[in-house]
Amino acid sequence: MPDTRLPAQITAYLKRHAGASTRAITGSVPRRYAGAIVIPSLAEAANLPHTLESLSRNPADLLDQFLILIVVNQRADATAAEYTDNQATLKLLSLWQKQYRLEHLAWVDAASTGSELPLRQGVGLARKIGLDLALPLLDYTTGDPLLICLDADTIVQPDYLPAITRHFSGTSAGGASIPYRHRPATDPAAQSAIDRYELFLRVYVLGLELAGSPYAFHTVGSAMACRASAYVASGGMNRRLAGEDFYFLQQIHKTSGVASLTGTVVFPSPRSSHRVPFGTGRAVGDMLNEGEGRLLFYQPELFAIVGEWLACVADNLEADAAGLLESAARIAPVLHGFLEQAGFRGAWANLKKNSRGAAQLRGAFHGWFDAFRTMRLIHEMSDRGYPRIAPELAVAPLLERAGLATPDTVSGQLELLRGMQGAGG
Repeated sequence: MPDTRLPAQITAYLKRHAGASTRAITGSVPRRYAGAIVIPSLAEAANLPHTLESLSRNPADLLDQFLILIVVNQRADATAAEYTDNQATLKLLSLWQKQYRLEHLAWVDAASTGSELPLRQGVGLARKIGLDLALPLLDYTTGDPLLICLDADTIVQPDYLPAITRHFSGTSAGGASIPYRHRPATDPAAQSAIDRYELFLRVYVLGLELAGSPYAFHTVGSAMACRASAYVASGGMNRRLAGEDFYFLQQIHKTSGVASLTGTVVFPSPRSSHRVPFGTGRAVGDMLNEGEGRLLFYQPELFAIVGEWLACVADNLEADAAGLLESAARIAPVLHGFLEQAGFRGAWANLKKNSRGAAQLRGAFHGWFDAFRTMRLIHEMSDRGYPRIAPELAVAPLLERAGLATPDTVSGQLELLRGMQGAGG
């Protein structure tokens, strides 16, 4: 029987996605909450207590309104060390709950024998399990509850929950990208690697911003949040092994919008890891093993090409596909070839047919030329005529286009962009 206390769209979503929400929650859930913080945890017995302690320093009245839900997880092919660590976490959670006075802490066992995640699954499914389980535990009577994604190796500030709740009270966007900066590494080589990688991420967002892309926001799994209504409207969290944050916020933006939050910063771990095929841990590990030349940056000209293309479409919404493709060829032949291969000719005709007015057509175009297709174009151009280059050559031109001074070092450029993007000192 459907829960009549839940909005119809929440009930419908849970009916469609019942598989992820059938797992049991351990811990007391005495009432409904204004929001939930979902934390996947894989072999994090050494790190998770620090995350919980940092959460405990948030205002008591806000902590009382949020469920903190840990999803202890592993696949059936996990190592013995991961299994042992997860079992230790499951035994210690009740102790940490008391130690950090987190009354509304609960957890899900997706790690013990018979409860593991399927093979080839990972953090995306772990997040989805927690987020889906949280939905029926939220209070929909006083507003639109919040779902917050955090990681078990990430530290937050005492203003974390105040900033998030304040943000959503003042925006119509359904999703939020939260400012982040990686914590200091334990040695100079690791510090240099994480600085270079974070600079790469920030320069990419800066390039998209200068290009006028609506997807110029960070997609970091430990630093994102959304309204419950936006979550279900987007189809919920995907099950990807890596990149789940990128695709999730892309879909949230398409359906409800994403706004960059201000007023707090989260601090992910700088450690290397090979748990996933790409991402922070993999990039840092590859640089430590193979040298920093392993991570090169996109040429600044690529963002100028993207910007010209976006402006071309925005200024010529009445044009047919052939005319826009001719313009694309003048901007860059590789852009033209990419659009032809991606099926722009048919897509544009369909978008025009189904859009009423310029605003709807513009939005539909950005739904087609989304964050993923933008990234694919940049990769394609990098492979065909615009090879990646060292940050010493890539960063300064973009900073100059943004009207910013250009520090000489990677660390200096990183601090400049952190400040510009809401994660300054």
